[in-house]
Amino acid sequence: MGVLMSKKQQVEKVQKCNAVVSAFQAGLKDRAVAVKQADEEAEEGDSAAKTSTDADEKNTKDADMEETDNSAGPSTSQQAAAPTRDECKVNQEAWSRLRDGKGVEPEDLDKSHQLTPPAFVRPKREADDDQPVEIELDNKEQPPSDEMCDVCEVWTADDLYPCRICTRVFHDGCLRELGYLRAEALQEMRDTAHTVTGWSCYYCDNLNLLLTEEEMYSLMETFKQCKIIPESCLVSDELLQYRHFVSKQQFDKDLTDEQEEEVLAQFAALDPEKKGHIEWSDFLYFESLAVLRKFRTENSMVRLLTAKERNKARTVFQGLGLDKDDVITKAECRQAQQSWFHKLNKDSQSCNVSISHVGPICESSPASSGSEKSKTDESRPVTWGDFLKESAIYILASRPNSSAMHIRLPL
Repeated sequence: MGVLMSKKQQVEKVQKCNAVVSAFQAGLKDRAVAVKQADEEAEEGDSAAKTSTDADEKNTKDADMEETDNSAGPSTSQQAAAPTRDECKVNQEAWSRLRDGKGVEPEDLDKSHQLTPPAFVRPKREADDDQPVEIELDNKEQPPSDEMCDVCEVWTADDLYPCRICTRVFHDGCLRELGYLRAEALQEMRDTAHTVTGWSCYYCDNLNLLLTEEEMYSLMETFKQCKIIPESCLVSDELLQYRHFVSKQQFDKDLTDEQEEEVLAQFAALDPEKKGHIEWSDFLYFESLAVLRKFRTENSMVRLLTAKERNKARTVFQGLGLDKDDVITKAECRQAQQSWFHKLNKDSQSCNVSISHVGPICESSPASSGSEKSKTDESRPVTWGDFLKESAIYILASRPNSSAMHIRLPL
């Protein structure tokens, strides 16, 4: 009789294991109830056994099935923690998009009939990144635009829209399907891409993509410590709080009243439409340029310039009052640095920028003061190579299509 009962127990054990495996493979929580019922039937069969060996087997099986029940059926505390896990997942996805250079919320994208967005790869610093690069003034660069759409790789002649920074071209329909440009941005591209003002593609518009993995990690850590939520707008108080934290972290002191006024001026420059808040992308681009200024040399930033940007820099430099040695003054260099942002004026009709396009230097600037030191600095000669190195950060800052000012202009 003992042998017959042992076989029955083995059959029941196999049946229970099959039930557990089936429940795990199907991923259905309601299978946990069926497993419990199988346990109860098994316990009834086990109670009929009289030997100590059968009792030990019963205890072992009960322990095994108790672990299975705990893993199959979620507890009350686990159910309560589910919303927290979901919220953490959303935050992790936002930080992931920030790390990868993407700034679009998933709910903002129309998933139907949509192309696969490209995978952005952050740059890496080369060994000679800080070494001087030789760029000749008289060697004009006129890189032709690509012939095929960067997205679908199809040529359709006049229907392609070029980027003013790189050589890529795009179909407006492909950009719409990618989900990176909304209706307003698409219309702006159609209006400006073939004009002097030009249009920056989503690669060149995103200044954050210029940062390396290490530089981006440093910026993300600062955001996390300040409790800055990625992809959210910032009001003036939040920007002030952020600047206070950075000042405390870097210089171990709070901002002065004068520095707070400068922060509010930065806020106004990042909010040209007076919405009362600054967009996440504008804040991110401003901070990305600050990171470039902190960790990169001027030679390194010159290497970031594209052929189109270098060619326009030649046009601006040669449009200034060059002497026989092909040099300009420091004052003319500063005025040229401001000229890069005349792309914000949609009525501009000429890309050949001269001193007259920029306007006079403000009265509070060193150049307008009567000190001999300021006059000496303003008259300091600047060569083509020095002009390119000092202007590189401003050329990069003028890439975005946004009308916000992502860098403080020189006085």
